[in-house]
Amino acid sequence: MLKATDIIKDHRCIRKYLKEEISEEILEEIISSVQRMPNSLNGQQTSIIIVKNSEKKSQLSALCGNQPWIDEAPVFLIFIADFFKTHEALRHEGIHHIIERSAEGLLAATLDTGIVLGATIIAAESFGLGVVPIGGIRNNPEEVIKLLKLPPKTFPLCGLAMGYPADPSKKKPRLPLNTFLYEEEYNRKIINEELEKYNIIMEKYLESVNRANEKNWTSFLGRFYKYIYYPNVHPALISQGFKMNC
Repeated sequence: MLKATDIIKDHRCIRKYLKEEISEEILEEIISSVQRMPNSLNGQQTSIIIVKNSEKKSQLSALCGNQPWIDEAPVFLIFIADFFKTHEALRHEGIHHIIERSAEGLLAATLDTGIVLGATIIAAESFGLGVVPIGGIRNNPEEVIKLLKLPPKTFPLCGLAMGYPADPSKKKPRLPLNTFLYEEEYNRKIINEELEKYNIIMEKYLESVNRANEKNWTSFLGRFYKYIYYPNVHPALISQGFKMNC
């Protein structure tokens, strides 16, 4: 039996799926297990919406920037930062809910949702499923909010396409561990020392997967991090009540 660490180390994003449904038993096992992940104050400010309907997946694919693997996957999950539940909890006590207006509230909900997302990936892969996270769910957040009928104080943070792999894909190289784990304090010097070597590794990887046009890691990131690539996130957050006044 594979250890959890073996599953994590073998992770790769899957964008091609077999036309095979995922059983309800497996889905229930995955979702019920990841609900047990830790969260801030036991506020449980994360929800998951599961989408199997072909028409709705097609709509979401378009809203996410025309990503065909959303259409092809039998299951598409959307991970929601959810303060509507806690708002209702406080309403029972006659208390006004304002945490969603703070940077801390947004960070806590995002962190908790990220923990659930990571656990879902590992749980799915333990059943032989393949997944790919979809940050593009934030491309047109207001339209996604309308489509999924999300209440105020909630926000769609990430999607996850899930299915049985038709293509195992290649494992993407990572930066060396010394740029990820530091002893006692952050080491700035090591970053630039390792970037050049990592760029060479990524060039070879990108060539092997027919994506040589991306050139290397620093070049690829430069295409996105030089501007705000999802400009609709901020106004949608404000509209949903995440005003971050403090």
